[in-house]
Amino acid sequence: MNKVLYYNQLFSYYKELLTVKEQEIFSLYYEENLSMGEIAEIKNISRSAVGFKIKKVEEKLDKYEKIIKKGEIFNKLQKIILKIDNNLIQLELEKIIEE
Repeated sequence: MNKVLYYNQLFSYYKELLTVKEQEIFSLYYEENLSMGEIAEIKNISRSAVGFKIKKVEEKLDKYEKIIKKGEIFNKLQKIILKIDNNLIQLELEKIIEE
């Protein structure tokens, strides 16, 4: 899994554990695909402050995943679902794990 997909996945699980400012900067960088310079201009902070904040959020998300393992569990469940032959059961299980 590439870095962007990985952190977007973790962000979807753990964003409520981040501050509002961390959520905003992370979202602008990873979800909106803005550059650090663009974010710095929008937020009226230095480019290095943006880079520092993104790095800190990545570290927090990694820490949360190491402890809680929601992403790991989700990925394992997805692999199991793909092995099920019945499409209807697959769809129902996907709905359950995405809640």
